[in-house]
Amino acid sequence: MVTSEAFRAEPGSVGVVPSEPGGLLDVLSVAAVVLDTRGRITLWSPQAQELFGWSAKDALGSHAAELLVAREYVDLVVELFAKVMAGGGAWAGVFPVRHKDGSTRLVEFRNMRLQDERGGVYALGIACDEAVLRGVERDLALSVPLVAQSPLGLAVLDTDLRYVLVNPTLERINGMSAEQHLGRTPREALPFLDTDVIEASMRRVLDTGVPLLDQYGIGRTPADPGQDHAWSGSYYRLEDPGGRVIGVALSVVDVTDSYRAAREAAEARRRLDLIARASVTVGTTLDLERTARELADLVVTDLADVASVDVLDSVLEGSAITAPGPGTGQTLFMALAVAASYETDVVRAADPVGRRTSYPAERLVTRCVSTGRPVLVSHLTAPDLARIARDGAAAALLTREGTHSYLAVPLTARGQVLGALGLLRTRNPLPFDHDDVILAGELATRAAIAIDNARWYQHAADTALTLQRHLLPHPPPQVAGLQIAYRYQPAAAASGIGGDWFDAIPQPMDKTALVVGDVMGHGVHAAATMGQLRTATRTLADLGLDPAQVLRHLDHITAELDQPIATCVYATWDPHRSRCRVALAGHPPPVIVRSGHSPELLELPVGVPLGTGGLGRADFETTALDLIPGDRLVLYTDGLVETRDEPLDDRLDLLLSLLADPGLSPEATCGRLLASLRHPDADDDVALVIAHVRPHPPHDGASPAPRHTHHR
Repeated sequence: MVTSEAFRAEPGSVGVVPSEPGGLLDVLSVAAVVLDTRGRITLWSPQAQELFGWSAKDALGSHAAELLVAREYVDLVVELFAKVMAGGGAWAGVFPVRHKDGSTRLVEFRNMRLQDERGGVYALGIACDEAVLRGVERDLALSVPLVAQSPLGLAVLDTDLRYVLVNPTLERINGMSAEQHLGRTPREALPFLDTDVIEASMRRVLDTGVPLLDQYGIGRTPADPGQDHAWSGSYYRLEDPGGRVIGVALSVVDVTDSYRAAREAAEARRRLDLIARASVTVGTTLDLERTARELADLVVTDLADVASVDVLDSVLEGSAITAPGPGTGQTLFMALAVAASYETDVVRAADPVGRRTSYPAERLVTRCVSTGRPVLVSHLTAPDLARIARDGAAAALLTREGTHSYLAVPLTARGQVLGALGLLRTRNPLPFDHDDVILAGELATRAAIAIDNARWYQHAADTALTLQRHLLPHPPPQVAGLQIAYRYQPAAAASGIGGDWFDAIPQPMDKTALVVGDVMGHGVHAAATMGQLRTATRTLADLGLDPAQVLRHLDHITAELDQPIATCVYATWDPHRSRCRVALAGHPPPVIVRSGHSPELLELPVGVPLGTGGLGRADFETTALDLIPGDRLVLYTDGLVETRDEPLDDRLDLLLSLLADPGLSPEATCGRLLASLRHPDADDDVALVIAHVRPHPPHDGASPAPRHTHHR
């Protein structure tokens, strides 16, 4: 026998399935009362007791009108009862009912006649609290139009995640009718979306009861299969009034416009960031090859998977740039840089760095340079790849690695095309577009200016270096009583090429003048000034003047030039007297290395730099040194010992320690000093002279004992 427990039938199931209380009927708490033909109560439900307050014991057998109706309404109720029992149809309405506690309540009634198998008739009355019913009606009146007319896509799914309700907005969003949703899971109805994530989110909400809000997704639906759309979805667990979980509700809003706006804003920020980084990281030096590498390394971080920088060969030659005209013949390029965002064989399809290659007019990079305009191939074909790669094998490599989009932009500076920046996409699935052309053009223009500056500076530096090397002496002649070793080393950067010089000048009576000088400044002007001072020094040396007198003349000559300043050490060597006479003009002190003694800095009057006019005291002093065979005199410019990050005293101590090995030849000692004291990135040039005293036939007046004397 079936008890009072409720049951519900599942579609397609066999038998019945128990249903937990808490449904709409339980909310309404519908009462049922059966009356006989005389109006007496014969059946009384528990809900009737809840609604009217009377128990079944109190109610059964009583006249309903006397029990439940106020005296003034009894006649009306009896009349309505008679109509129902006479077959006049059902009666429905709201009627005031007397509660057991004496209060009066409005109750919604439905009254109808019942007939049994023997022809007997009864009156069935079903009732519920009018206030409760009106509340449910209001909720339905609000919710049904709200769901139907909502601008949000709304759906309800049962605990098996099958659609049971879909509103028109969601139909439009998904491009499917409600009938195509109902009874199906998201995986079955929407296979074109990421349903694994969608269903996992729904099950999480069903299990925890915690809503998931603003879950973003991107995809394409039959509503607009050609475009990506973005949606924001929120999930809520549904429960009946008794707390039983009955499903999950989904709300969806199309946020494609805001998503695109946010994506465009993020893309704009990314591009601005890339341009900002370019201003910091590209063109950090006046080195042409390094600038090209900086550009290639930058663009493979955010713009391309592979990048190459090629310049016209005429750019490197320092001559007038000869960019090819459209449709002309072969064009000679030099590959300066190749970079990739990941380790890939695609780089082998590009020209090796440092190689000069001639390409015909149909090559895409040639077309870019000849027209001075970007070349964009959003979707590459096999013929396109043949016009990018250097040969057939390289084209096959590009195909194998998935190269699908190409962009070349000219490197243009001051109205001249210097070369091209080539970009490829392999891993990035998006093709290059118009925005990429604009960004790449901006980066290329900035880099081109730096490259142009570097090439002009390199040209000027090469000119200065050539001039300086031309002005510096050839290997010094063999002179009486001295073995001379020397070195000149320009700065690591082209900007350091300047006015350091040295000289060994034969004089009458076997004497020799030794000179090391340093013109302040760098470039062609410093080198030219150095040449003038060297010529003047050689002229003065022929006069046999005392070192201090030579420096006085040089000071006047320097002051008349275009405001240069120079330092100088000038020494003369007399092999017959074994005497060296030295004077300084603001120059670092020489080092004397005496046989059997530790090297030491000569404590000489420093003097003032040349070209200062003496600053009111243009007097220089000569110091005499008596030297014996085996002694050495070391003259140098400040580039040997001065650095930006080490104290000068420490550097001078290191110089002395390096000179302490008497077994090294002068040539080997020069090499040792440069190897130990010069940094690879030194920004100043160096002139170095080591004079080693050799035995010489004696001469009257020779002074074998070392001593110092000072002369003004």
